[in-house]
Amino acid sequence: MATDSRATDRPHRRRFLTLLGAALALPPVLSARAEPPTTLFAAASTTEAITAVAAMFAASGRGILRPVFAASSTLAQQIVRGAPADLYLSANGAWMDFLAARGAIDVDSRIDLLSNRLVLIVPAGNPLALRIAPGVDLAAALGGGRLAMGEPTHVPAGTYAKAALQNLGAWPHVESKVAYMSDVRATLALVERREAAAGIVYATDAAASRKVRVVDTFPADSHPPITYPLAIVAGRRTPATVALYDYLRGAEAQALFAAHGFVPLAGGA
Repeated sequence: MATDSRATDRPHRRRFLTLLGAALALPPVLSARAEPPTTLFAAASTTEAITAVAAMFAASGRGILRPVFAASSTLAQQIVRGAPADLYLSANGAWMDFLAARGAIDVDSRIDLLSNRLVLIVPAGNPLALRIAPGVDLAAALGGGRLAMGEPTHVPAGTYAKAALQNLGAWPHVESKVAYMSDVRATLALVERREAAAGIVYATDAAASRKVRVVDTFPADSHPPITYPLAIVAGRRTPATVALYDYLRGAEAQALFAAHGFVPLAGGA
């Protein structure tokens, strides 16, 4: 008995059409090359906040933020040497000036993104009570211990700390007790490990650790304003870079920075 070839072909044809329809229904993103991440070189003190912002930025579907954290000075020097950074977020204006003078940033993109406060910390459980004001006897409070702080010649937190101690009249008495650290997170770690009696860090760093306690906040007028300038690196202005730049200035990211203890300066952009 002869077999109708059209009848035997129908199941295969239906299966083919089903598979073809499924393939055509796949989202275009699966066949398109994924956009490369946008690299942000950011001051070590922004670690928790930027990590949180990166997660929120990715969830928004606008791109991928790849952060690189270190001392502002280290990052600036790496950018000058050609490191592949798209944006730079410094913990002070001096290192942004350093890059601007060398043509390494898009100067028109430079803005002050955030602010911070300077605090004196001790290991958790240390009952030290001290009011930071002109004439403060910090040396006596340290006893025979060390004071950890960033190296003031290149670490912004150390630069602010030294300026504050000088203005308060405490520097000549504590200079010999200082343990200079490579960045503010190294300062925090030294106090956490109880290898220093006290340390000077940003308020946001202290808030990120349960192993330290804030003794007091330095008066705002005892040191230059603590600002975090942001800029696009020269030659890296692309749609992806601008999208991240705008996001960091926007209300959503600025609210997240505030939740991590920073003072937003560019909200609602």
